[in-house]
Amino acid sequence: MSYGKHLAYSKDGKIGIITLDNPKGFNLVGTEFLKELEEIQKEINADQDLGGVLINANGDHFSAGIDLKFLKGVSSQFIMDNLVWLQNLYSFWQKLPIPVIAAINGFCYGSATELILGCDIRIAADNARFSIPEVRFGLAPDMGGTTRLTHLVGIGQAKRLILGCEEIDAEEALRIGLVEIMVKKEELNERAMKLANKMAGFPPAGIRFAKKGINLANESSVEAGLLFEQAQSTYCCGTEDLREAVTAFLEKRRPVFNGR
Repeated sequence: MSYGKHLAYSKDGKIGIITLDNPKGFNLVGTEFLKELEEIQKEINADQDLGGVLINANGDHFSAGIDLKFLKGVSSQFIMDNLVWLQNLYSFWQKLPIPVIAAINGFCYGSATELILGCDIRIAADNARFSIPEVRFGLAPDMGGTTRLTHLVGIGQAKRLILGCEEIDAEEALRIGLVEIMVKKEELNERAMKLANKMAGFPPAGIRFAKKGINLANESSVEAGLLFEQAQSTYCCGTEDLREAVTAFLEKRRPVFNGR
């Protein structure tokens, strides 16, 4: 195991829980943080029993973003050699066939905002605050910020947040669509786990194809999306899990899915 200094990983039933675990350091993102994240992602990829992933944080803040000591040391050559790897770390959540939920409290700045943009659902505590201030330091967001934020909140809001380096609270984040749910701070992890467990209890094929279909619809034409729906429906309607779900509903019992 090559993680544990910046990130913790555990399982609760079918849910993998990644915890940003350096609260004294404001859960800053640096080289060690990112390497630990990669190791956890490898573990997640190898676990066929997982039904969902939850990303949360210890301490008063989710993350204050990039470690400026790390940023000070980077060069154009470093970026040329490493940026695709860095981007893939945050793209991992969208490519993962199971749902990924981010539970955010306190500060969520810069690279941390880019991290949650790759997740499927973002739940914010009422004390959460969001900012994506890279422009202030002479660069633009480069781990999905300009791309995913624009898809999520629209071009105008993305420009306001990125070009203006404006900080917003949880209520405004909910209003513009940066987060999907807002709860009281003390209810954050309970709400996130409840949703994660609910989705993990659905037939795996249904979840997998629904996530792929939504992602595809966000990035392509209506016609391409409809073609994907035709293909996924053809597959899903031949599964044992679909028949089990319907039978269990009619018999008023809890279904038992086998992933086939």
